[in-house]
Amino acid sequence: MRDLDGILVVSLEQAVAAPLATSRLADAGARVIKVERPEGDFARGYDHLVHGESAYFVWINRGKESICLDLRQPEDLALLKRMVAQADIFVQNLAPGAAARLGVGADAMTAAHPRLIYVSISGYGENGPYRDQKAYDMLIQGESGLMSVTGTPDGSARVGISVCDIAAGETAYAAMLQSLIARQKTGRGRAIEISLFHTMADWMNVPYLQTRYGEKAPPRLGMRHPTIAPYGAFRCKDGREILLSVQNDREWAAFAQKVLGDASLASDARYARNVARVAHMAEIEAMIAKVVKRYDREEAVALLSEAGIACGRLSTTGDLAAHPQAWHVEVQTPSGPVEMMGRGARFSDASFGGGRVPALGEHSAALRAEFHSRRGRA
Repeated sequence: MRDLDGILVVSLEQAVAAPLATSRLADAGARVIKVERPEGDFARGYDHLVHGESAYFVWINRGKESICLDLRQPEDLALLKRMVAQADIFVQNLAPGAAARLGVGADAMTAAHPRLIYVSISGYGENGPYRDQKAYDMLIQGESGLMSVTGTPDGSARVGISVCDIAAGETAYAAMLQSLIARQKTGRGRAIEISLFHTMADWMNVPYLQTRYGEKAPPRLGMRHPTIAPYGAFRCKDGREILLSVQNDREWAAFAQKVLGDASLASDARYARNVARVAHMAEIEAMIAKVVKRYDREEAVALLSEAGIACGRLSTTGDLAAHPQAWHVEVQTPSGPVEMMGRGARFSDASFGGGRVPALGEHSAALRAEFHSRRGRA
């Protein structure tokens, strides 16, 4: 038996955040019914790079059943309501207010089905002056202040993946698991509101607190760190880059002696303490660059590792594909098997869903027949 066997999830979902959350439930054994528009989740068309499938869609839609519903049609809307009446969890990421206008909003559904866990995912939440603003990932990266701490002194940069969507999806997943546990104790469900903006604002608490109470907004420093030195990337003899970090004064003493070849730097007032090193960051980086460029990257990794200094490689996505530490899972798609990176969580019993990615509307006929006249759970 898998962890969430017997849990039925109905998800009126598209894009990234909601599908990511429900894919985690599917991996754990929940039955997830993905409700798509007749034209399909638009994430199916983000690209066609995975045997003709979208990379994002393949990643976060495994293990689901797909049904196409046109909620402008009364019979399809009635079918959705019958499905929700059977569900343990209903997830929707329509524009704020849209679900309520269809008669499947949180108030109506939780009143009709007290055990239902109802999850709304939106850009800015169900209330507030930004409620109706479109909220794509890049926009939330900007509005939340994330871009103010991402980039170089010359300008801000977008985080290269849809980090706000992904964060909101993982937050929703955690909230749903918490609510399932709470329902076991109380017998009642609840409504949960998740927004991309508030999720990322929570993640921004450290720079927020530094700015509000320390009156010091962290600058954009590229790969440097605002309060730790040395910390960053350095080019090796073979043109590849190595990352290194010295976290404390003890490590600095070892670094000075074993890497820089000058033990006196450990007691030099300009470098002996981390605060002083941050103030003299440029000088230290010049010393490191001079040493590192003598070595190919793997030689530099060996040198730093022998000295007990934290280091890593500035990898490409191609490097990741062949990374010796990576682990992979195989997922079936409508166009054949796909190997992808495994989940961040590994379980001792090797529990992993890895179900098939559905074709558009693949299960429509079967689901219409199943829920044709079903009533809600007792």
